[in-house]
Amino acid sequence: MNDHWVHAGSVLTSASHSPATHLAAEISSQPDHWVRAAAIAAEHRAILPAAGERVCVIGCGTSLFMARAYAALRERSGQGLTDAWPAGQPPTTREYDRALVICRSGTTTEVIEAMRALPGGLARTVVCSSPGTPVLELGDAILIDFADEKSVVQTRFATTTLAILRSHLGEDLAPVIAQAREVLAEDPAPSLAAVRDTEQISFAGMGFAAALAEEAALKLRESCQLWTESYLATEYRHGPISIAAPGRVVWGFGSLPAGFAEAVAATGAHLEHRRIDPMAELIRVHRLCVLRAADRGLDPDHPRGLTRSVVLDS
Repeated sequence: MNDHWVHAGSVLTSASHSPATHLAAEISSQPDHWVRAAAIAAEHRAILPAAGERVCVIGCGTSLFMARAYAALRERSGQGLTDAWPAGQPPTTREYDRALVICRSGTTTEVIEAMRALPGGLARTVVCSSPGTPVLELGDAILIDFADEKSVVQTRFATTTLAILRSHLGEDLAPVIAQAREVLAEDPAPSLAAVRDTEQISFAGMGFAAALAEEAALKLRESCQLWTESYLATEYRHGPISIAAPGRVVWGFGSLPAGFAEAVAATGAHLEHRRIDPMAELIRVHRLCVLRAADRGLDPDHPRGLTRSVVLDS
């Protein structure tokens, strides 16, 4: 079931004001990859979720956060029930019309096992960036190898996948792409000065922005071992705000609830918040990953304890 593949060459470009790492180059290429999303979504319309289908979206780590973002957007658009599941704990009692699987490496053990455990007649679509890998044989494949990465830390594969899915929902990503390019045109040193040296960051957002806030927190933990947390913005004042203090940061993604900024200000913590699309805001976090890793002498392409794919012993 691998007749539906997209192939393209991969070109890395260097990011201005950033160390020469794979991560920096992959971050800078994201808007150019998002431009291709609408065409890819149109080409593969037949194997992407149709309006009204009941859909489960499966992934691990960053891919799970993209699954959660897409689920929130699809349900908000009224296109049907959409659940996001970690591959390590896939659905067993709910009925779906289609499974959508996101897996960069194509070799993650939990993903392969989850796909094999799905009901035999269930339609399944896989988004992957690694040719010749096992998951491509387990579903109708959308292979976006042009968005593959050399860094262990995921950036452009995940956001390009989300761009394709947003395009399939009928969104016009031109404004998002323009915002992302504006972010990349900035000198990150002054634009991120208020968050660069902080000891702790709590991310918050609503809807699909909450999923990208989770992803932002993960990126900083992976790349530079920073203490980060993430919360639904409406839940932040129900306990997590207790760790907010001078020298710490609360970073808002997307629209924030009324009174949120005032509550953070009362703690003495810095609120970082721009009124831009959360995908463009995520690039600001990606650039902070590069800065913080360089400040600490860390290699963001090879984070401590991590590998490109989690392959478990049977």
